[in-house]
Amino acid sequence: MSEEKYEVKIRPEKEAVVAEMKDRLSSQGVVLLTFNKLTVKDATLLRRKFLAHGVEYKVIKNTLTRIAADELGLEGLDDLLQGPNGIATCKDDPVAPAAALKEFLKETKSEAITVKAGVLDGKVIDKDAVKALADLPSREQLLGMVASTLQAPIAGLARALNGNIQKLAYALEALRKQKESA
Repeated sequence: MSEEKYEVKIRPEKEAVVAEMKDRLSSQGVVLLTFNKLTVKDATLLRRKFLAHGVEYKVIKNTLTRIAADELGLEGLDDLLQGPNGIATCKDDPVAPAAALKEFLKETKSEAITVKAGVLDGKVIDKDAVKALADLPSREQLLGMVASTLQAPIAGLARALNGNIQKLAYALEALRKQKESA
């Protein structure tokens, strides 16, 4: 956030963009990146990686993003909002944008994309923290690990219950037949 307070008059058509940027900056996962000489092929691949991870990507207007960050109380983005920038966001997974970028950079070895910062829990984090975040498992990976860990015990429990239920059914059937014949 800027040290000095300034009065900003935003034209009505730009208010929607500021509101959208505030919404994006409030997402669970936010990564600010810069791009320089990104080829069309790499840009397409990057967007596909983002899409596969459930991440939205948008090239941003620095001034309007700065206003949105100031309104949200995010400190530390002002100096980074220079040059061509994009923002990758995910509403429900803080790891997804960083993980998608990591995959893209590993696959392409591209130097056209540079991570500048991220936002986590309403605080600006540096590029090293974003890289560390990329190494964490995503929400889907965690759910998969939990499901596979619980799958065997639950299956065993279901088999045990099924066997006991079958035995109970046989016992009740035998009891019914015994009462009929008596």
